[in-house]
Amino acid sequence: MPWEKAYNESEVLERAMHAFWRHGYEATSMSDLVAATGINRGSIYAAYTNKHRLFLEALRHYDRVHRAEFLTRVTLENSPKEAILTAFESAARGTGADGSPPGCLLVNTALELSPHDDEVRDFVDEALKQVEAFFFDNIEAAKRSGSVNRSLPARPTAQALLGLFLGLRVLARSKPRNNAINAITSQARAMLD
Repeated sequence: MPWEKAYNESEVLERAMHAFWRHGYEATSMSDLVAATGINRGSIYAAYTNKHRLFLEALRHYDRVHRAEFLTRVTLENSPKEAILTAFESAARGTGADGSPPGCLLVNTALELSPHDDEVRDFVDEALKQVEAFFFDNIEAAKRSGSVNRSLPARPTAQALLGLFLGLRVLARSKPRNNAINAITSQARAMLD
């Protein structure tokens, strides 16, 4: 008789994601994952084979919920210029109202694993390209609507905004320095004026 899951996979991935987000990949043990997910070690191995595979699935879950769905919602609820600024303001606040750890799991992962894990590096690189595309698409839309200067170079501005955004996410994860965080959000706003 085939093995059957006795848990909600989305909930397990959410809980594992929070464990990895809070502690990092290396510092999160299988015992931590058992405690966080509420399922036993055997079930984790049966479903995901190993810690690395569970991490990748948790990272995909994070990317879907905290990057893709967030940027889609911000785009739908705001004008193009305000969508960019709202993304910066949200990142500047750091920890979400839901008690999420500060910072960004994608950025944390890029710093911890990308130098020596090709699969993780490629995944994070693609996710960050999508963040840059969010900036680029909203800059182009803002230019069409006249809310930003039509001569603003969209690609270099999107790349610069991505750099500022990543720096902001790193600062939010470490000891937040309000002056630096405020300077980054102000610079993003100035680039669009």
